[in-house]
Amino acid sequence: MLTRIVAATLFALAAISAHAEDVHPSDWQEVLEEARGQTVYFNAWGGAENINAYIEWAAGELEKRYGVRLVHVKLEDTANAVATVVAEKAASRDTGGSVDLVWINGENFAAMKQRELLFSPGWADALPNWRYVDHENKPTILTDFTIPVEGMASPWGMAKLVFFHDSARMDENALPRDADGLLEWAKAHPGRFSYPQPPDFIGSSFLKQVLLEKVEDPSVLQEPVVEETFEDVVEPLFAYLDALHPVAWRSGRIFPQNYPAMKQLLADGELDIIFAFNPSEASSAIANGELPGTVRSFTFPGGTLANTHFVAIPYNASAKAGALVTANFLISPEAQAKKQDPAVWGDPTVLALNKLDEEARARFEAIELGVATLAPDELGPALPEPHPSWMERLEEEWKRRYTAEN
Repeated sequence: MLTRIVAATLFALAAISAHAEDVHPSDWQEVLEEARGQTVYFNAWGGAENINAYIEWAAGELEKRYGVRLVHVKLEDTANAVATVVAEKAASRDTGGSVDLVWINGENFAAMKQRELLFSPGWADALPNWRYVDHENKPTILTDFTIPVEGMASPWGMAKLVFFHDSARMDENALPRDADGLLEWAKAHPGRFSYPQPPDFIGSSFLKQVLLEKVEDPSVLQEPVVEETFEDVVEPLFAYLDALHPVAWRSGRIFPQNYPAMKQLLADGELDIIFAFNPSEASSAIANGELPGTVRSFTFPGGTLANTHFVAIPYNASAKAGALVTANFLISPEAQAKKQDPAVWGDPTVLALNKLDEEARARFEAIELGVATLAPDELGPALPEPHPSWMERLEEEWKRRYTAEN
């Protein structure tokens, strides 16, 4: 009798495990049924109150509509979630993983894909709300930092590097128009510009922006780093930083910890120019009382860095069905419109408005983008992200050159 009970229990557990592994958006009703009652541990950066509040709103909607409990595991660095999944795979924990969904892009997506840590290809393209996604006109939805996404991550929002200044303190005609102009401005206004210290994502993005403008042949950045030529390729970037740091905030001896810290320095009047990876960030910060109403946005006419950010499901996630339901909800017209509202977050949508019905389009058309948000035709060209290996090597080289322990 005991043997039969144990065998039946093991068989049931195996069936549950196999069922969880086999879940796929192609049978959406089955996904919804399995997701009900699941808890999804969503590992996502937790450094901004407005983003945290948006995730909290999404959690409430998911529980109310689908019976899915979403827990925001607040990260300082997405690499921590990747390291968790790496450790679980090394320990042969191929089911019952502690990370169900992760906010990801760039080098972290590449690392998870390379190590085969992601849920099966094609799930994102099969989500019911994928039909609204503008993958035809937004190529970074299909290729993340040159790495094909292959449906292993679902797009969540668009990003483009945009600069901000306080128009009450700065002449609009004096705004820099490229990286070289920014350096000349910084020399004329010592201590009034800085950037977050790498490996902070925004700080590392600044390095890539400058490198894209200064490199002799930008096409080399679309391929993996070649160590034999690395120093020659990046020499213009570090020559630029060597000239910038002496005239930067605190003489380049210390740097803001992250974007929120840099934003506070603008609000406090310590910096005159900052930047973010969200065209609506300034308007959102004004709406939330974080920046004065005189802050305005500007960009470089020659182009700035652009990408898409995603949510991905680890291969060993415990709540795959719940994670699929969450990812699908996050690209729903309702959730995307709310996210694009600067009073909420201001993160640009991944959807194509011409694919939406009249009611859904009306949600987007009713959004007040805010006084500090540039129109789409004012954002300038989108510069492609380099291959992920460049970000890793740039961060290593920056640390070697500029941190005290080196």
